[in-house]
This record gives sequence, structure tokens and C-alpha cells, in this order.
Amino acid sequence: MLYTHATIITVDGTRRIVDDGAIRVQGDLIADIGKSAVLKDRYPEDDEHDLSGRIIIPGLVSTHMHTAQTLLRGTADDLELVSWLCERIWVLQGNFTEADGYAAARLSIGEMLKSGTTCFMESMFANRYGFDGLARAVEESGIRGCLGKIVMDIAKYAKDDAWAMHPGLVEDRETSLVGTLQMWEKWNGAANDRIRVWFGARTPGGVSDALYKEMTALSREKHIPITMHCAEVKADRDFFASVSHTPMSYCESVGLLGPSTVLVHMVHLDDSDIKTLAASGTHVAHCPTSNAKLASGICRVPDLQRADVNVGLGTDGGPCNNTCDLLQEMKLAAIIHKSISYDPTAVPAESVLEMATINGARALGLQDRIGSLEIGKKADFVAIDVRGIHNQPWHNPVSAVVYTVTGRDVDVVVVDGRMLVQNGELLTMNEQEIVEEAQRRSREVIERAGLTSKVKSRWPIE
Repeated sequence: MLYTHATIITVDGTRRIVDDGAIRVQGDLIADIGKSAVLKDRYPEDDEHDLSGRIIIPGLVSTHMHTAQTLLRGTADDLELVSWLCERIWVLQGNFTEADGYAAARLSIGEMLKSGTTCFMESMFANRYGFDGLARAVEESGIRGCLGKIVMDIAKYAKDDAWAMHPGLVEDRETSLVGTLQMWEKWNGAANDRIRVWFGARTPGGVSDALYKEMTALSREKHIPITMHCAEVKADRDFFASVSHTPMSYCESVGLLGPSTVLVHMVHLDDSDIKTLAASGTHVAHCPTSNAKLASGICRVPDLQRADVNVGLGTDGGPCNNTCDLLQEMKLAAIIHKSISYDPTAVPAESVLEMATINGARALGLQDRIGSLEIGKKADFVAIDVRGIHNQPWHNPVSAVVYTVTGRDVDVVVVDGRMLVQNGELLTMNEQEIVEEAQRRSREVIERAGLTSKVKSRWPIE
């Protein structure tokens, strides 16, 4: 198949952009890239899909999100963190069933695909949500997923006993760590290797030193990567200080740092943390909307980049972002650092597109397969329709992608050489069915949690 007449942003080693370009797909791989006229002449027998007026980019890679939480979109807006977590989110999640987890996964994946995300990292999937359902949703939809199953053995947050988890979410070593190993044996490499299983460790304070050390030893032995929230809020920094550590010295002490680890948020770091992080090769997932909405602070992305720390991008969950649209996240990532630094050159559009593509692929250990459009790599790409009045005119395609378009402009999505979205519509999933089930199950979770009277508009509705 030839996808022709598009502007192609390759994000390859030279960062070339091909005007009136074409991509040839054979099986699940990119077989050729070049000018449309050249490829059409070279492969006259190939079927052609005309993408005039579109910009093609590598499939977007979200390095942090919570699939279960999409079912809880809009249930905990404008709350401070303790209330948000302990009185709303943990209570709601503690009332999930496995069927709810599957419905939430399908809702998340459908939204991600329609807005251009072709690979995502699930950060911390609880046992009660039903990991088999999550993996099945990835398999059925055609998306690529790195699936972190929760590892924990302490049912509180940071050092405050008042920040207690809902009983329905509490897991021990057997359920979490051993359960992850069982899911890794069952699902890792499934669906033509679109599924990878990760350790999804809870934030320090939620895992004992002994369990961290056991997990990190298993990670090295079995080559199972790790993702973990870290230094997200000031309370995290207080926890590390209470055990005579900084965030990175603690992580180093239990074996968490290294090229197979993605640490999420990383807002409250000092200079020594950044130096340690850079030396270890550990990756960072930046989630600017979540950090801003929960008033957690702003990650020191320019400083991390100057230290050569690899930074990817994530949307985080439905209750702290309200969308899985990574294109919208790209715009905030490009703007917020300019605002606080008073430097309009901080984190330019090109850096943000790298964060959402090749940097994300590198964080997930998939840079040899995805993240850029190159011959021999997986055919994972997105065509964005920029013909509409709200996208015109444009002169720099990277600027148009980062600052102007949103997920609603995505026209075509291809993963593993298979078209999953065409004309903005899902091809592998029944969107109406997903939406109706999500609406019903979201109401049921809220009712079971006893929060119906609280999850509603603050203004009267007649």
C-alpha cells in the first residue's frame, strides 16, 4: 500500500521533512519513503491511499496514562490532592469490577487511537481491574501497549498515615509482584509483540524497601522494565527527607535507576537528583496538564534536557487531565516552560514532537521499532488533516502539529501496517457500543462508591 501526497515529518536521524511525500507499507513494516511521484513510479502495482492536505507524523507514544481512570473523567475536578486522591479517586477505583476495567480500557484505547496515540504506557493497573481484560482490549484494538501491573505492599501514600488507600485497592506481594510475573509469562510479546508487560510500582511510601529490591532484582534478571510515579508532589519530597534521602538517592538505593526504568512526573528534584538521573540513563515521563491541574508544580524539563535526560510525554489519567489527547498535551508542554522561564525559546516545538515520538519510543525500549518513520521500522504513523479553516494557513509543519491541531484533526492511524482509523473513525472497535457501556458503568461505579451526591455540577441543574 502506498500512502501518498502528504507532508511527512519523519523524525529520522536527519529530521528530514518530505513535501508531497509517500510511504510504502509492506506487511507491518515501512518499505520505502520518498516523493510521491518517485514511489508511484517505482511501485505502479501498489494500491494508493491519497492523503493530500494531511501531515503524516510517527505514531504518538504516551509514556504515562491510567486506562481505568478514563471511566472516571470529570469526577474529581478542582480538588486539592488529598481530597482528590483519598476521598474520590481511590474510593471510586476501589469499587471497580473486572468488567469495569475492560470497559475503561476500551474507552481509553478508542480515544487514544482517534487522537493519534499508537503506543501507550499503562502505569499502574490494579489487580481488581482485571489485567486479562486490559491485554485483551489491546489485542483486539490493534494498538501497541506497555502494560504496567501494580506492585505494592503498603496501603498509604508518602509518610502520612491519613493518606490511606481504599480497602478495595490494597494488594500484597503475592497479588501484586507475583501476579505481575504471572501476567508477564502470559501476555508479554503477545499480539505480534504489540503487548509488553512491565512492573508498575507504587510511589515510594507505598512499597517497602525489601519489595523494591526484590522487584528490581527480578527486573534485571528477567528484563522486565519498571515504571513508577516519583517526586510528583511536595509530600513525596517530605517522604524522601524522612528517610534521609533525596528522590534519586532513594531510588538509587533500592535499585530503581537505569535505562529500563521510566519515572513519572519528577517535579520536585534538586540539582543533585538531575545529575544522578542523567548518569543512570533513567527516563522521565512529563505530564504537564496533570501537574498543573493538581497544582503539583512544574517539571524542570529544560534542565533535564540540558543534562541529556531522555524525556517523554504522557497525558496521565481522566480525572487529572480529562483527555487522552496527546496532541493537546504537546501544546501545553511547549508553552508552560516558556511561561515560567520567561524564555520563548525554551522547549521549542521540535523538542516537544521528539518527546511525543522518538523520545517516548526510547523510554519504552522500542526506539529500534517505532518513534520515527524510517525504512525497516514498524509502520506506525498518523495522518492529520490540516485542510480546515482552524488549521489554515500553516508554514512550518512541526509548528502546525504542536501548536494548532488537536486529536479531532486525526484522519488516518496505522499501527503494525494495519489501518485502525480512517476518516477519523475507528475501524477495529464499535465506538457507540464503547461509549454507551462506559456511560453506564461509570454511573454504576459512582453509585457503588456512594458518591452520587458529590460527583455532580456545583451549579444547579433544572
